[in-house]
Amino acid sequence: MIKTKDNRIKGIIFIILSGFGFALMSLFIKLSGDLPVFEKVIFRNLVSLFVAGALIIKHHSSFIGKRENRPYLFLRSLFGAFGMIFNFYAIDHMAIADASMINKISPFLVVLFSFLFLKENVKIQHLITILMAFIGAMFIVKPSFSVEVIPYAIAIVGAVFAGLAYTCLRKISANEGYYTTVFFFSAFTIIFNIVPFILNYKPMSLNQFLCLMMAGVGASLGQFGITLAYTYAPAREISIFDYSNVIFSAILGFFIFGEMPDVISTIGYVIIFLSAFYMFNFNKKTYGDQT
Repeated sequence: MIKTKDNRIKGIIFIILSGFGFALMSLFIKLSGDLPVFEKVIFRNLVSLFVAGALIIKHHSSFIGKRENRPYLFLRSLFGAFGMIFNFYAIDHMAIADASMINKISPFLVVLFSFLFLKENVKIQHLITILMAFIGAMFIVKPSFSVEVIPYAIAIVGAVFAGLAYTCLRKISANEGYYTTVFFFSAFTIIFNIVPFILNYKPMSLNQFLCLMMAGVGASLGQFGITLAYTYAPAREISIFDYSNVIFSAILGFFIFGEMPDVISTIGYVIIFLSAFYMFNFNKKTYGDQT
């Protein structure tokens, strides 16, 4: 009992650290300025690539994963690469707290995609929370026919791709090393972006380079933190703490950029958070101590 409680606490700590890491990533991506998105994606993944590669060597593991997992590793990486490109574009063109909150509709989409593609059971309560999450996202987006809505629409598309990527990850997470998954994704994303990176390359200052390296450090903390969190405790017990990312993003956005969400966006935040909180409680009551 004590061990279970200790593991839950460790899981909460790691997922909060992950939220802080991804908030730092968003901050430094935005601080790196007007560099092309492809350039930011390349340098953001370099740090994760070397860290994951070192862990693979240390554990004598595979760089390309098990044969049966490679199609899912490929799809996870393809969807994840698109999700990252769209997310970075959104971060560059909107408040980082708004971008982070819209990205947080991806866990709801995982439930839907797991039903559609993995044939997992979905209850009506899950479908209701998915609908509520989209309604909350619309409060943040505030749909209009203005070009100002474009970054918000791109952020939603990024969340959809992230949801698809996490669905593939869900399929293989039980029998593939997390460092292999991170390495495969980082290597694929770098290769996937190398041509547009070369065609759109823009020389960067030392400050921009350091910002992108710090974005990579933050992303590594986020990726490894959330992976370790779910090794200590099931998602239904700690997933709600992943929303600490939005709190960290809002704080950093306010102090660094003077960003302040408007009232309508704040309503959207509350709707999405309450939807996540409801799903969190519903899953705990429904599935109890099942793994």
